[in-house]
Amino acid sequence: MPKVTSDDLNAFLDIFPPHIRQPLCQHDDINHLLEVILDLGRPPEARFPYCEAVLNPNEVTEADIDHVSSGVGTFGDDNRAGIERTLHRISAIRNRQGRIIGLTCRVGRAVFGTMKIIEDLIQSGKSVLLLGRPGVGKTTMLREVARVLADDFNKRVIIVDTSNEIAGDGDIPHPAIGHARRMQVKTPTRQHDVMIEAVENHMPEVIVIDEIGTELEAKAARTIAERGVQLVGTAHGNTLENLIMNPTLSDLIGGIQSVTLGDEEAKRRGTQKSILERAAPPTFDIVVEIQDRDRVAIHPDVGQAVDAVLRAQLASTETRWLDETGEVKIEHAVPVSTTRKRAKDKEAVKGNNHHKLYLFGVNRGRFEQVVKETQGDVDIVGNLDDADLLVTSKSHYRRKPQKIREAEAANMPIYVLRSNTPAQIRQFLNTLYPIENASGMVERIDSLQTALNEAQQAVNMVINGQSEIELSPQTAYIRRLQHLIAERNKLSSKSSGREPQRRVRIFKG
Repeated sequence: MPKVTSDDLNAFLDIFPPHIRQPLCQHDDINHLLEVILDLGRPPEARFPYCEAVLNPNEVTEADIDHVSSGVGTFGDDNRAGIERTLHRISAIRNRQGRIIGLTCRVGRAVFGTMKIIEDLIQSGKSVLLLGRPGVGKTTMLREVARVLADDFNKRVIIVDTSNEIAGDGDIPHPAIGHARRMQVKTPTRQHDVMIEAVENHMPEVIVIDEIGTELEAKAARTIAERGVQLVGTAHGNTLENLIMNPTLSDLIGGIQSVTLGDEEAKRRGTQKSILERAAPPTFDIVVEIQDRDRVAIHPDVGQAVDAVLRAQLASTETRWLDETGEVKIEHAVPVSTTRKRAKDKEAVKGNNHHKLYLFGVNRGRFEQVVKETQGDVDIVGNLDDADLLVTSKSHYRRKPQKIREAEAANMPIYVLRSNTPAQIRQFLNTLYPIENASGMVERIDSLQTALNEAQQAVNMVINGQSEIELSPQTAYIRRLQHLIAERNKLSSKSSGREPQRRVRIFKG
């Protein structure tokens, strides 16, 4: 099905006073209008995909803002309103007294055909979580999912519509959701209650939720999934890794916990004693990262993907996109990863430690600096034929330029960095150059594991009589895991200092 767009643009234009509406209507790119910005004391602006335009040199007045505000619905606790039976959204900026001094008026469009790229995943009955940057089309795809499940697959679909973004303003939902039913949310802080009410009162087969953003909403989603209801939702975050590092939402993908292994188990696994593990089965079976409106990356087994990331491996992903004819193309990417293994002898390990690397889409100066810091034994070569390993970034690997295709044709190993940062480069080098411990086991060291080891060592020192230990500065998520290690050992802990120097102190309570 080709994409068809419905935008009720006339209803949107009608809310503006004539001196703003007329230049809008005369703009050559009016059919691609994204939003209109009205800020008190500044000229009104229109935003398009590739440009911005001043609509009138005169400043926006209180009368202009009142004119627009009176033509839309009531603003809720989230300072959002809409135009009845459309998908347009008007968001307010208020001063300290609560008076509206700015408006962001966004055009809402129903785009039919957007879910073709993931239709088989939705039809499978599994719960699917959509991720992506703001404006990439998560809500648009979610709306289309609700319509197709209700109309084409005859499912009982309930939409929990917190800000009326999915089905529009007013009591009668927008036709874009088809026969799906919509439950409105009085205030965003009660979204989790409406989610539970939907499953308890209305016997849905599918619940559609936009913007899962709090711990209570994550728990409500788990409750719904445990009752056998298919969930399709969106959450804050661009990638699966964002969710893993978000303590509020990590429960959506199973939750993360710090586990202390016994000596024998750590030796058997070839790991250190304090490790990260997934705490429970994921709420969502599949994660879809929307990269742009016609391209997605899919984690078809969220549990396996999370486990791989926690083991400092790159999870296998499936990339899909629409070609020029509208056909879905699928590519299975299985990045090379080196698993931990027991070294049969030191010479065998040493003999494999020299590598000739060809960098593609990776900052060479940054890479060489990290190599120098870690004292890695590598040569960075300028000719692909001289290399035994190609290192590239995630974005370059997905585009499959000529060099990567040549490497694959030659069966050359390819290592894909999740991001072009020193931390990711260091993690890659730790994969190439394992460190042998006293037990003869080969381990990979990364900054996260190092932070957990530091916490465990501090716990041991406090248990053995030291009054308190202050740890190195860490991010909020890692500090949370360090607090868990202290709590498990029946010790007290407290964070102090300002970001980015905030750190955990462990002591006897």
